[in-house]
Amino acid sequence: MPSRRDLLGGAGERAAWNAYRARGYRLVARNWRCRLGELDLIVAKGRTIVFCEVKTRVSAALGGPHESVTAAKQRKIRALAEAFIAQSRPDADRYRFDVASVIAQPGTRPSVYLYEDAF
Repeated sequence: MPSRRDLLGGAGERAAWNAYRARGYRLVARNWRCRLGELDLIVAKGRTIVFCEVKTRVSAALGGPHESVTAAKQRKIRALAEAFIAQSRPDADRYRFDVASVIAQPGTRPSVYLYEDAF
């Protein structure tokens, strides 16, 4: 059975994907994994590939979810993106790193803020 944390994370990823889809993006991969770790969401629009780290909380009382994407986490996401590119060889001209900051309170629609070119 999935943990409460896993359920919250899944809800955040779905909400982030819905926000991208509403903006005309297509899904490339969700929860892409390799030996280095996992990329939450990979989307594309035109010839731009976006690697999105999704952070979800039930409130912003301790700060926005996006604030938990540290320099170390950014380095890991970049390394994962390089592994994805080497393996998948996407036809792209540009790559971007976004952070989706999601507040998902039980019984309400999640609020999503997409930080484009976050790092």
